[in-house]
Amino acid sequence: MFWQNLVAGDIFALAFTYGVILTILKFLEETAKKELVDLNLFRKLAHVIIGLTLMLCWPMFSSGRRGAILASLIPGLVTIRGFAVGLGMGKDEKIIKSLSRYRNSRELLKATLGYVSTIALATAVYWRTSPAAIAAICNLCAGDGIADIAGRRFGRRKLPYNKNKSIVGTTAMATCGFLASIGYMLYFSWFGYIQESSKMVLGFFIVSLASAFVESHPLSTKLDDNFTVPLASLLVGSFAL
Repeated sequence: MFWQNLVAGDIFALAFTYGVILTILKFLEETAKKELVDLNLFRKLAHVIIGLTLMLCWPMFSSGRRGAILASLIPGLVTIRGFAVGLGMGKDEKIIKSLSRYRNSRELLKATLGYVSTIALATAVYWRTSPAAIAAICNLCAGDGIADIAGRRFGRRKLPYNKNKSIVGTTAMATCGFLASIGYMLYFSWFGYIQESSKMVLGFFIVSLASAFVESHPLSTKLDDNFTVPLASLLVGSFAL
């Protein structure tokens, strides 16, 4: 934290981080409106980018509880935006389709709540000194997001226990969730928040495998993988990390 006034610094960090995420969302929305790229691709890009961008900005906040709480408010601000769409204030169905797998704004609201609430809890409760928080957000954002992209394009061979999920997609989820976790481990260790180790690398690998299995299970689709994936990451991570 480079600010002498920690309160002002935290407020600036909150505004800056939200501004960056909002800019990304607006870019994705405008591109979706112009139909330059497949809508499902941009929906998942939003899924990947928002949580990972928030984590990139964590070091801007102070190290105490206030910094964690303020950082956790950012997903809530994104949720308010989702409420606007869910309550009918946002009328552009192209945007709705680009941000959700569902076909109407009410279901978009449900998916948005699941996504941002898990990120907010990981931020407020576990914060940046916790490898479990890193694993939860990386597997939810990078893992689950890339799994859908890879599965839609290359997932011809399906899993034996779930015909709606592909081998390629599940493999991509485990791989990308793991690699993102390693990347953020190195990133936060550079700031001195955590201490990198081979044991932690193995722990991230185990968590990513468990998260990929949970995401691919038929029950996860019914319950919403925006809840089940980070929950699995936190539970397994509490033992493996």
